[in-house]
Amino acid sequence: MSIPTTTTKILLKHNPTTEVNYSWGQEDSTFEIAKEAIDASSLKEGQSLVKVLYLSNDPTQRTWMQKGINHSRAYTTPMEEGKGVLTLGLAEVVATKSSKVKVGDIVNGKFQWADYTVIGDDGIFNVIDQSKKLPLPYYLSVLGMTAVTAYFGLTEVGKFQKPKEGEKGPIVAVSAASGATGSMVVQIAKHVLGASKVIGISGSDEKCKWVESIGADISVNYNNPQWKEELSKDIGTDYVDIYFDNVGGEILSFMLTKVKRFGHVVACGAIAGYNDKENFKVSNWGEIISNSLTVQGFIVGNYMAKIPQAMEVLGQAIVTGKIKVQEGFHVEDISGEEGEEKFKKVPEIWKQLFSTTKPNGKLITKIN
Repeated sequence: MSIPTTTTKILLKHNPTTEVNYSWGQEDSTFEIAKEAIDASSLKEGQSLVKVLYLSNDPTQRTWMQKGINHSRAYTTPMEEGKGVLTLGLAEVVATKSSKVKVGDIVNGKFQWADYTVIGDDGIFNVIDQSKKLPLPYYLSVLGMTAVTAYFGLTEVGKFQKPKEGEKGPIVAVSAASGATGSMVVQIAKHVLGASKVIGISGSDEKCKWVESIGADISVNYNNPQWKEELSKDIGTDYVDIYFDNVGGEILSFMLTKVKRFGHVVACGAIAGYNDKENFKVSNWGEIISNSLTVQGFIVGNYMAKIPQAMEVLGQAIVTGKIKVQEGFHVEDISGEEGEEKFKKVPEIWKQLFSTTKPNGKLITKIN
């Protein structure tokens, strides 16, 4: 492979405070496209030049770019104006001065919205075992951070105890159930861990049907004016043992009334408030006190040492067909595009995360 001398990338022009401005060339545009020189001969020890292959599209990127972040409270380095937009993804090592990787390795890590970028060893999570000959998108979905987030959220945070033979498993509910993490929660809870009932909350009737097709016993559409009444009827007086929250705000407020005494609320995301902090607000706080609920936030990085254990469980579930791998992700392929036209599509694909038009499962962008 020839070593490039330039890279095209998307820079964060302005840290947004509310809605992201996806328009190009405006004074307050959130993003801008730049072409920069790169010199593989100037790599420092522990650095690699990589060709970015796949971009992971994640709602949490919106929090990384938020204006006014308190750096001392951030779990990862926030994005800075004038710097490349950060993303998780897969890349191929083109040149390296690292002892951890070699040229030709496919690596999972934290990169940029770019076709080539320089990355230190601390930005590389692991080297993909290409001998398994699995499709690369698996490593951003059913065998990626999305899947282990769902697994650890259920087992470590939600304290899901796999039922013994003859025992009834816990009841699990999950919001954004058709999304990347939510859909894995459904499959893992129902087919891998043994939940007695899985309840999904999603944004359309079509998505709800899909959520039920991958394992949910019932799924309700929160855009239906009667969704709370419908969900209350479905839950009845059994209530929920574990509520896995990806949304926050109004849905979390309501679900706090549906978790049984001493139950667990897994706070994984709060996409409702990423563009408007007013939507972060939670009422019904008294439910936490009066019903002795455990509400715990987490990031998947808290459990990095246990990832091999999770991968073994997930890998076995894929082999035995308990997890439907082809249902776990959707790839937008823009690798055939060139230059600025290709990169103008990157934020538009990411934007789908915050709309009802997002495809089911993990949304991935193939860039090279």
